[in-house]
Amino acid sequence: MTSEQRRLQPRKRPRQVRAELTRQRILTAAAHIFAEYGYAAGTTNRIAERARISIGSLYQYYPNKDAILAELLTRHLDGDRAAVTLRRYKESPEPLETIVREFVRVVIDNHLDDPQLLRIMIEQAPRSGEVLARVTRLEWEMIADLRDLFHAHPEVHVEDKDTAARLVASTVELTVHQLIAAPASIDTTRLENELVAMITGYLRG
Repeated sequence: MTSEQRRLQPRKRPRQVRAELTRQRILTAAAHIFAEYGYAAGTTNRIAERARISIGSLYQYYPNKDAILAELLTRHLDGDRAAVTLRRYKESPEPLETIVREFVRVVIDNHLDDPQLLRIMIEQAPRSGEVLARVTRLEWEMIADLRDLFHAHPEVHVEDKDTAARLVASTVELTVHQLIAAPASIDTTRLENELVAMITGYLRG
């Protein structure tokens, strides 16, 4: 393990229920502190105070706030249900617009918990090789599921379905990331409707 990996790794993984609850309190407190104060001012002292534990106890779990933010990012990635949603519709007779809408809605929902924290994770979260590998794996899983859907669905008439899968995955993920996390709020219903209209129109050719 490199020094960079050690810097971003939790110091211990809880084996008892009490320890796991403490870890969850730290992560929850950190999410609130980062969203409230920003990353620079979101110190480990503030996180420990919000979690109602000593700073020494916090350091038993995480070596620094970078490691805490890295774990919040990992938890965000693990909560992504887009690939599961696409697989559920792989052999479905549902209309294309229904499937695309469900996919877009799941991606939007995955980013609504705290837009300000999401912006911090996008812009400032340290990314270890492990986290980057997980991001890449999730991206390619989504692309593969979209490609299978496009090849099977009779309403999809776009000629290059492989490139279409990559375009749709990137468009939905990047657009939702940027607009949900932007300082100016956006109406998520309008965002959903416009993305669905744009994607279905493109896929129907």
